[in-house]
Amino acid sequence: MVAEFESDLIRMRTREGMKIAKAKGHLRGKQPKLKPRQEAHLVALFGGGEYTTGDLAEFFGVGRSTVYRALTRSRGRARDADADAHGRALFGWHRPLNCRVRACP
Repeated sequence: MVAEFESDLIRMRTREGMKIAKAKGHLRGKQPKLKPRQEAHLVALFGGGEYTTGDLAEFFGVGRSTVYRALTRSRGRARDADADAHGRALFGWHRPLNCRVRACP
């Protein structure tokens, strides 16, 4: 009973602290390892075929998983841009930004 009460107090204080931090602009979450410019450079180097993911991870000082994540994001953006262009050319519509389906009306 007492432990639950203490747990509730801690939870309440945490929420209050997070609200205050958010109001001050201090609550931003984890910062990305690579800036957008670095990520674009990484994708370009990988696209050239000279570097492996391990080489790029070492060169940029990040883990291989970060490299794979950056490559996946770039493929997703390219795929979305292709789907948008395809939809506009064929049907004259603009796909909503939050839609992940290729054939969105």
